[in-house]
Amino acid sequence: MEAFQPTQISSLIGLNVSDLEDYEALYKKLHSHPELSHQEFTTANIVAEKLRTVPNLEVYDNIGGTGIAAVLRNGPGKTVLLRSELDALPILEETHLPFASKKTMLDESDGVVKPVMHACGHDMHMVCLLAALDTLVTTKHIWTGTLVIVFQPAEELGEGAQRMIDGGLYDLVPIPDVLMAQHVVAKPVGRIGMRPGVMLAGSDSLKLTFRGRGGHASMPDRAIDPVVMAASTVMRLQTIVSRQISPSQEFAIVTVGSLNTGQAANIIPQKAEMQVNIRTAHSYTRKKVLASIERIAKAESSASGADEEPLIEAITNFPITENDKITTERLSDTFEAVFSNGFDPDWPRSNASEDFTKLGLAVGKPCCFWFLGCIDSNTWDEAEKKGRVSQDIPVNHSSSFAPAIQPTLTIGRNAMIAGALTFLSKRNTA
Repeated sequence: MEAFQPTQISSLIGLNVSDLEDYEALYKKLHSHPELSHQEFTTANIVAEKLRTVPNLEVYDNIGGTGIAAVLRNGPGKTVLLRSELDALPILEETHLPFASKKTMLDESDGVVKPVMHACGHDMHMVCLLAALDTLVTTKHIWTGTLVIVFQPAEELGEGAQRMIDGGLYDLVPIPDVLMAQHVVAKPVGRIGMRPGVMLAGSDSLKLTFRGRGGHASMPDRAIDPVVMAASTVMRLQTIVSRQISPSQEFAIVTVGSLNTGQAANIIPQKAEMQVNIRTAHSYTRKKVLASIERIAKAESSASGADEEPLIEAITNFPITENDKITTERLSDTFEAVFSNGFDPDWPRSNASEDFTKLGLAVGKPCCFWFLGCIDSNTWDEAEKKGRVSQDIPVNHSSSFAPAIQPTLTIGRNAMIAGALTFLSKRNTA
């Protein structure tokens, strides 16, 4: 079957410009009603109801929790999977937008009521994908193949993709030939890009529990102080990147983000708990860093004379997001035609992390992930002119992060359409 040429895809997108007012309204609705990971019940219902209005679309919900998948079978050809996320973050919104979130939720992970905000752009991803599906459905007479749409929960925890897989995703939908996803970032709207190879870093979070012997502060000799173990470990961990990782050939970040111990000044506590995050771009570096953390923690515990080794537990794991070379080259040709000067085929690697590629790794299929800018051009230009981009442009996960609805929505919709048509076949209408 004949493939679409990049210039044909560009022309088709230009000829099928639709009114996106309904999707702009949907974006505001989703933004106003964010939900935390694994609790995206209302969000999932809104998406599922929208999908069920599409003729001949197979819709499956409650996959691995709140996950949703849909299948549009449109004749022989490749199977293409497009993914969005559902979840939001425990952040108090400070954008002052008229549709800003005022929502709070009980976080089931720790039992604490928290403010919630779509501070990472997942609300934009949802409407871009739904709008793209709308266009692909109305133009299905020009293409052939199978389209799989996935709305994934709990991306922020790195758990949603695996839960959908374990929940039988690939028993419900056909295994795709190629998988694609996108993410808004704090760059000028109109810029869009990808790169072959490593696109995002992998991320691991660990919980270290140092187990000592509690006692009275007046009798330190009768105790084994876990605070000293933890404090020494914090300092020693800083040497992993500075002294064990090649500055010219490897990349790693080691962050101690949490350290909790003790309740009073005159009590030596029984234990100290630490949470550590690492970022790496190569599997061998990841193994090296994880081994170093374990070695250091055990050595500091032993040096303090602890009776028990520290307990080391994995909290989250995000794989390295690696774009398949051939897939990315094909997409780059299409995006070059569709987005012209706004497209960057060598977008810098991000140190953020995603679990999207677990969907591809589970079935051994190629993935591609790209970024698109979402900051109003005038706002960006003004900040750049003043040399205040870092100070004045809120980034993802900021309480002030607010994508420009348009043209971000249009560009994100077009990117998803362009991605799908790159691999779906051209229907022979002769």
